[in-house]
Amino acid sequence: MRSDLVFEAMARVSSRYLLTKLVSKTTRKLHKPNTRIQDTTNAVFVRLSRANPIPSVRHIPQFTAVPLRRAS
Repeated sequence: MRSDLVFEAMARVSSRYLLTKLVSKTTRKLHKPNTRIQDTTNAVFVRLSRANPIPSVRHIPQFTAVPLRRAS
């Protein structure tokens, strides 16, 4: 079932948004004419579940200088 494939792929990808983005882009690249998109999507989930885990990226805030207006 596809839900099993999704849960296996979620173990390798850090977020649901990233998983959705990867699956949609990879499905478009790997899809062959005259085949079902569902089969291609399932194949992508299988590939992602066998891949090396993608580490979660930690966001480090960078502060920028904001110019202030002078009082008149």
